[in-house]
Amino acid sequence: MSKKGSKARKAKKGAQGGDGLALRELLRVPGGKPVDLAAHDARETPAGPRHKRAGLAAMTELADPLADLQERLWAASTAGDRRRVLLVLQGMDTSGKGGTVKHVIGLFNPSGCRVHAFKAPTPKELTHPFLWRIKKALPEAGELGIFDRSHYEDVLIARVRSLAPPAEIERRYDEINRFEKALTDDGVTVVKCFLHISYGEQRDRLLKRLDRPDKHWKFNLADIDERALWPAYQQAYELALERCSTPNAPWYLVPADRKWYRNWAVSRLLLEHLSELDPRYPEADFDVEEARRRLLEQ
Repeated sequence: MSKKGSKARKAKKGAQGGDGLALRELLRVPGGKPVDLAAHDARETPAGPRHKRAGLAAMTELADPLADLQERLWAASTAGDRRRVLLVLQGMDTSGKGGTVKHVIGLFNPSGCRVHAFKAPTPKELTHPFLWRIKKALPEAGELGIFDRSHYEDVLIARVRSLAPPAEIERRYDEINRFEKALTDDGVTVVKCFLHISYGEQRDRLLKRLDRPDKHWKFNLADIDERALWPAYQQAYELALERCSTPNAPWYLVPADRKWYRNWAVSRLLLEHLSELDPRYPEADFDVEEARRRLLEQ
């Protein structure tokens, strides 16, 4: 068997747990049903490795299959394949959006990735519809796009902080669903991960930032004010998960108190989706043997 064939088989095998059940079936949020985040243990490790050491080893095992699938996706785009992947990361402060980008996306070739961290809208962005800046950051054919925060901020902080009228926020849920449906119809595989962190774990992580001078730059006094709004944010997330987890773009609830599990789970979700896409290297558009003959004659 060729190395490429072996890698493909390893990728398909790695996209399933020991019980053969896809992780996305375990973590998928059923759309249209009320979501109670308090009922989900943020320290759980569904279908995951037994402990941190095993989790780190499992991440290493995912590296080659993921890199192979990414290369094939990029190669396929050179022959007109328009498919691409968009990873959306949402979660409370300290849930690990940046850490996920560092540890998970680090497994890929950065030249095929497009990372965008969304901050508060600029004055120019506020003059446009809320999806305008999102559309400008979408991945191109063959790319893996990563959103650190996303268009969901416009139904999360906008709801909690009353940055838009209630009727406008209600309208945005449907607009988001139509937008994501259009993306999937155009060849975008949308992988939306809510990094679920507990109230106590967030406090511990914020305190650790205060304990370390090299982490002070990551701390903002506004984090304390936002933490005081925890119940309102949980409700806002519950509504977003309920209303915007659709068959074509479901939400995945990833327990994130254990950083190693969070990284493994997001990596495996990407592996499952990329394996399903099964991108192929394009056939040569030239005579391979003729090219070989010419090179050997030189």
